[in-house]
Amino acid sequence: MPSLPQYSAVVPAAGIGKRMQAECPKQYLQIAGKTIIEHTLTNLLAHEQIKQVVVVLNANDMSFAQLPIANHTNIKTVMGGQERSDSVLAGLNYLSEDEDWVLVHDAARPCLAKSDLTALLQLANQGNVGGILASPVRDTMKRSVGLKTNQQNVVKYTESRENLWHALTPQFFNCGTLRKALTEARNKNVEITDEASAIEYLGEKVILVAGQASNIKITQPEDLLLAEFYLAQQQAK
Repeated sequence: MPSLPQYSAVVPAAGIGKRMQAECPKQYLQIAGKTIIEHTLTNLLAHEQIKQVVVVLNANDMSFAQLPIANHTNIKTVMGGQERSDSVLAGLNYLSEDEDWVLVHDAARPCLAKSDLTALLQLANQGNVGGILASPVRDTMKRSVGLKTNQQNVVKYTESRENLWHALTPQFFNCGTLRKALTEARNKNVEITDEASAIEYLGEKVILVAGQASNIKITQPEDLLLAEFYLAQQQAK
């Protein structure tokens, strides 16, 4: 039986997570007995098609090296940049030139389901540039009037949620194409919010792979309890 293709993952973890109102970067907050980033990395490393994870750290990070998972043989670390796209590019540049495909996953998404990751990796067999995990928008979407942040927001109109998706991670692309997209966008000062937006900037197609809404990104304090619930549900299965 032929072996399954193996892929590298890049996890940008150089942010400081201001919205969490915590004393440490959010990836080092604890839920269910481990730091968030440990849950995230454990999920990735548990998949039989992930051969290594490149964790991109802030130059002043003194916490990651203290974690037991930092000693895992398939964990590598590099220093990141000021913006997320800079950190992702640093991770990509660490990889060898013969890497065909690469995953990029948020450090603060600890609830990734193995089945979702498996479905995303199937894109490598379809000859596409790649795609992302995403979940359909379920709520009614309101567009607000562009007021100042210290003023009350007012609804301008209701957006149709038809064909709207929440972009998740991992995002999975041809490594060379993603490196080119991020480099060109940076050189031309194009705002990049995720890896898919860089690929879109090149005019390439991005496939949406339906993923579970439980794959939340921890950004607010109230997300911690929700993530802990989802992790408990996954472990129970």
